Amino acid sequence: MISQAMQDYLKIIYKLQNERADVGVVSNSLIAESMQIAAPSATNMIKKLAEIHLVEYTPYRGVNLTEAGEKIALEIIRHHRLLELYLAEALGYSWDEVDAEAEKLEHVISEEFEDRIDEILGFPTIDPHGAPIPSRKGDVYHRTSLPLSQLQAGQSAIVQEVSDQDPELLRYVEDLGLKLGTRMEVQEVAPFNGPLLLRVDAEKQYSVGLELAGQIFVAIVE
Repeated sequence: MISQAMQDYLKIIYKLQNERADVGVVSNSLIAESMQIAAPSATNMIKKLAEIHLVEYTPYRGVNLTEAGEKIALEIIRHHRLLELYLAEALGYSWDEVDAEAEKLEHVISEEFEDRIDEILGFPTIDPHGAPIPSRKGDVYHRTSLPLSQLQAGQSAIVQEVSDQDPELLRYVEDLGLKLGTRMEVQEVAPFNGPLLLRVDAEKQYSVGLELAGQIFVAIVE
């Protein structure tokens, strides 16, 4: 029997391995930091997951999901992201509220409930933040995108995804008008890691720091 805590670990490990371009080795300390827990607690759980063959763990070399571990992680992520979209579209939750609510429900919904949500929503492929929703079979469609922080002056792009880790960040991004599908142009990039000056929807100008720009993922428009 896989506990909810184990499922949470598998989900975090999957995200660190597959959705964080800045992560090389998924270490115990990185997992602990991501889950906001003590490193010894993370190590103990990782050892338990290794014992039941859901992860491969080599001390000082990091953690990798096994095929079985990845399957469980993708199922939980599918639940979470379908719930986020359902909460946003059917119940009117804002995109900064859905993550916390979905976190409470993702472990308890049945497969039948999951399938009904999927059908009602029209078999969606992305959640309210633009992150891919794994299919029932565990397939994940990854679009080509890059952080806004990597764009140069004169380049135009469309917002494809925004990190959902910080509700305050999501509220601020929304205030800037940078929701999914928004078109922007980088007018200026200040030197020495300075901010980007953006023109949004050809009407408004905003200055965006590199830290924030690194949490917004875009597709370049030629």
